[in-house]
Amino acid sequence: MFNPDLTNVLKNHLSRYSLVTATAKRAREIAEDAEENNVIITEKPVSLAIDEIIKGEYEIIEPEEIRNI
Repeated sequence: MFNPDLTNVLKNHLSRYSLVTATAKRAREIAEDAEENNVIITEKPVSLAIDEIIKGEYEIIEPEEIRNI
């Protein structure tokens, strides 16, 4: 089971809701791109999306009003 350490991602007052929403959005983009280009991906799109977020390749921009929820 894939269980990454998300403390570095959440330390900048990023809410878990924003993290989950951004991960789902990026995973859909990865899956759609693979389907359009007829590429078979062996890893799950959610795992790829989380990896990109942890590495800083995909930035989550969160509205100021929900940062402290």
